[in-house]
Amino acid sequence: MNNKDYLNQLKDEVISIRRELHQNPELSFKEYQTAETITKILTGWGINYKKIGETGVFVDIIGNASGKTIGLRADIDALPIQEEAEVSYRSRNDGVMHACGHDGHTAMLLGAAKLLHEKKDELQGTVRCIFQPGEELDGAAQELIDRGVLENPSIECVVGMHLWPYLPLGTVGVKSGSMTASCDDFKIVIKGKGGHCARPHLGIDAINIATKLVQDLQEIPLKHTSPTQPALVHIGKIQGGEANNVIADTVEIEGTARSFSATTRQLIRKKIEDICEAAEGLWNATIKIEYIIGAPAINNSLSMTELFKTTATDLLGDTQVYELDEPSMGADDFGYFSEKVPSLYFRLGIKKDNEEIFDLHHPKFHFDDTVLIYGVELYTSIAEELLKRRE
Repeated sequence: MNNKDYLNQLKDEVISIRRELHQNPELSFKEYQTAETITKILTGWGINYKKIGETGVFVDIIGNASGKTIGLRADIDALPIQEEAEVSYRSRNDGVMHACGHDGHTAMLLGAAKLLHEKKDELQGTVRCIFQPGEELDGAAQELIDRGVLENPSIECVVGMHLWPYLPLGTVGVKSGSMTASCDDFKIVIKGKGGHCARPHLGIDAINIATKLVQDLQEIPLKHTSPTQPALVHIGKIQGGEANNVIADTVEIEGTARSFSATTRQLIRKKIEDICEAAEGLWNATIKIEYIIGAPAINNSLSMTELFKTTATDLLGDTQVYELDEPSMGADDFGYFSEKVPSLYFRLGIKKDNEEIFDLHHPKFHFDDTVLIYGVELYTSIAEELLKRRE
């Protein structure tokens, strides 16, 4: 039986799985029911699995012939968002929603695992299907790596994907090199000296200092990094002050830094620290920085990208495969896998004609279930082609 026949049989099952997951979303590192659902499905299909960490799951589909081991990864967690999408299978968990398509990713990888299991006698190696928790909070991919998810046997390369609302339904987008940015977060606490606004010379105004810091920090990419290396520093939260006539003694600033180059990434952190140190001396305040190193950038292997483009073109047609012009300043902790082994990360389009687009993380985010079978087919086919490739 060929892939198309298997896919026709799988279609309704994969849709049902996706809807069950969508109705029962769980936050990062709390995906206990989600992991149980995954393992129950695998058990029902006669596929052995292993748990990794508290809520991670992986499956090794071992082929008939010896060969390399490659990985396929899907993220399984949801977001703290109240769903507003008008679908019959809305979230049953108040304030929690699959607003980033991870329910789809999980259902597609489960479908691929079943299809690969059915065809295991034809596989020339091993495929490890990794169901990863905690992507939205960062760090889970690194935790799984630390726990050995890329070992025993050694994983030679890993494939990941993400649904994408800016490409037509059923199309794919990919490029070699940079796909997503690194993502570091920071929190800055400014401690000044409170007082009455009528006597500003007796206080140290934390709000005044904060306003100057916000401008200086967000100008780091403009004035301190190479214009040929995309980067950004964004301040997304500022909090402080008690009343309109009081000098605020404390202000908290929270932001994020994004870049593609490791050198630029290090430079941005250094400049944030330098600017805060200078402001501390200039204004006689105390400024503390909590800098949180997050996901690395995702960099696609050139050879894996070219193989994927050929594979996807054979499956979908050449008009359905897009060469992306530029990377995204968004981040995904798949970057931790990309940092360790050659990787491929692609976009799977969900945009329908004449239908309003809702971005990832929007309370009305949704997608048509027909895209799921494309994901199953792409996961499966690229896995088979990677195992065939001798390098």
